[in-house]
Amino acid sequence: MDSSKVVGIRIIRLEEVDSTNEYAKRIALEVPEGTVVVARRQSSGRGRLGRRWASPDGGLWLSAILKPGKPDPRLVFIGGLAVVDTLLDFGIPGGIKWPNDVWVSNKKISGVLTEGKGSEYVILGIGLNVNNPIPQELGESATSMMMELGKTVPIERVLERLLFHLDVWYRIYRERPDLLMARLRERTFILGRTVRITEGETTVTGRALDVLDDGSLLLEVGGELKRILYGDVSLRPV
Repeated sequence: MDSSKVVGIRIIRLEEVDSTNEYAKRIALEVPEGTVVVARRQSSGRGRLGRRWASPDGGLWLSAILKPGKPDPRLVFIGGLAVVDTLLDFGIPGGIKWPNDVWVSNKKISGVLTEGKGSEYVILGIGLNVNNPIPQELGESATSMMMELGKTVPIERVLERLLFHLDVWYRIYRERPDLLMARLRERTFILGRTVRITEGETTVTGRALDVLDDGSLLLEVGGELKRILYGDVSLRPV
C-alpha cells in the first residue's frame, strides 16, 4: 500500500463558515486532493436531506476534498470507520448506523455527509461532537466525547487522529475495497436487528442482514429479500 499521505496534506482553518462542505465545494477544483477544511463554528451546518446540524464551539466540523475519479456511495463509509477508530483511540467504543451515522451508548455522536460533482470531486463532511454542548431537545438522542469521558478532550488531538484514520481508510478504499467492506460489516451494529427504513414517503420494516459490496443494505422483509440503496434507519419501528 502506498504510504504517501493524501487526506490532510493541506488544512484550511476557519473561525466560522456557513458550512465546511459548501466552502470545500467552492474551492475543490483549485486545491489538491486531500485538502481539509476545518471550522470552529458552522452557521448553517447540515446533514443528510438538508437537516440542520448544530455546530457550536467545541465540536469538530470538517470536510475533506477527495478526487477518486468517480462517484461511489461507499465513500461515506470512510468517514464512519475513521470516526469509530478515532473514538477508540480515546477509549470510547462506537458503532456505525448504516449508512452515515456513528453512535455511542445508543446515541448519535457523529454524522457523515458526502456530496460531489460527477467525476471531478467528492466532499466528505464530518461532524463530531467533542466538547460542544448538546441541545436540551437532543439530550436523549445525542452524546459527545466529553459526556462519555466525563472530561474535556483536546480537540487538536482528536483532529490529528481523525485525519490519520481518514487517510488510512481512503487508501484502503482505493487499494482494498474488499477490506473496507469487511470492516464496515464488523462495525455496523444494526445487522441482525429489526429496523424501520424511511426514504421520502416510503417506509419498510425488516431485519437487516448484510451490507452488500456496493454499499446497499440487504433487508429481509416478510420472508423476501430487499435491497435498500439509502434511507433513514430507526432501530425501534413505530
